[in-house]
Amino acid sequence: MRAVIQRVSKANVTISGQVRGAIARGLLVLLAVEDADTTDDIEWLSGKIVRLRIFDDEQGVMNRSVQEVGGEILLISQFTLFASTRKGNRPSYLRSAKPEVAVPLYEQFLARLTQDLGKPVATGEFGAHMLVSLINDGPVTIIIDSKTRE
Repeated sequence: MRAVIQRVSKANVTISGQVRGAIARGLLVLLAVEDADTTDDIEWLSGKIVRLRIFDDEQGVMNRSVQEVGGEILLISQFTLFASTRKGNRPSYLRSAKPEVAVPLYEQFLARLTQDLGKPVATGEFGAHMLVSLINDGPVTIIIDSKTRE
């Protein structure tokens, strides 16, 4: 699994003109799933995201997690995070899992993230055309891959 995590002051996702998910202060998480992902990837990545210390403490140092600041999470599926641009100019998405594999893993990840955060996680819709709006706070953007554990 690969995730792009952005610290936001607010974010939302719109599908067919309707806001599907919205958060105030927290994390926007763009998530890609690959065929090789397992429950171990889900558990490790979810825990890493909710404990990631990228919110300021009283001294202005990034030392607090989304849990500690009472923040929210907006989770968006994004298969393009596994794009390969090695050949030519048209990206290949062969590394991204097909929907029959990706959807169950995405749903398991959502359930685990909700459990780890301790409150509901806002989402988009897997496979839908989504318009994502955000105000990146910082800006702070972190990329994490569960296979490399970084």
